[in-house]
Amino acid sequence: MAQHTVRIWDLPTRIFHWALVAGVVALVITAKLGGNAMVWHLRIGHAVLALLVFRIVWGLVGGRWSRFTTFLYSPARLLRYLRGKPHPEDGIGHSPLGALSVFALLVVLLAQVASGLFSDDEIAFSGSLTRFVPNALVDQATRYHKDIGQYLLIGLVVLHVLAIVFYVRVRGQQLVKPMFDGDKLLGTPAQPARDDAVSRLAALLLLALSGALSWWVSSLAVTGF
Repeated sequence: MAQHTVRIWDLPTRIFHWALVAGVVALVITAKLGGNAMVWHLRIGHAVLALLVFRIVWGLVGGRWSRFTTFLYSPARLLRYLRGKPHPEDGIGHSPLGALSVFALLVVLLAQVASGLFSDDEIAFSGSLTRFVPNALVDQATRYHKDIGQYLLIGLVVLHVLAIVFYVRVRGQQLVKPMFDGDKLLGTPAQPARDDAVSRLAALLLLALSGALSWWVSSLAVTGF
């Protein structure tokens, strides 16, 4: 059977993925260290906020297989996949099960970052937006951020990694290499993702705007509206 090398993951998506991995690891480490490390926890949290804003917009306008519309599957298609009757395109980008993992991680990360912005441990950490909301909401956000959100996030990350190991080791699917070089070896032709200089420049501009938004949010802790 002829094999086709197809660009699936554009460079902006790949950079986002590995930057997010580094950011989440750094957030967990700084949270566990506490003390002076919480200054970096706050800074990294704002960096992750910028990444998430970028990914949400890129999920609307980015390369074909990075767009949410290409892996927003119906329940019926997910059930067929779980029953061993996948659609021909299920193995190109995110599979229906992989898509669930991606959306779950994005939602939990957004909740964790948002709750961090409204958290205050009254010792070494105060989110950028705490002074704009009632104390009761700050207390709720702090409890979620410390006692629920971080463990939910760690659990999802562990499940995500275990799923990747399963698909690589048991099913023989190459999932890691394409996230480095962007290409997948497919048994059938598929429309490649756009990954040219123009799209990369647009992604760079979007990342800069996302970073500016995150910086503005961080500045509210000092300047207010």
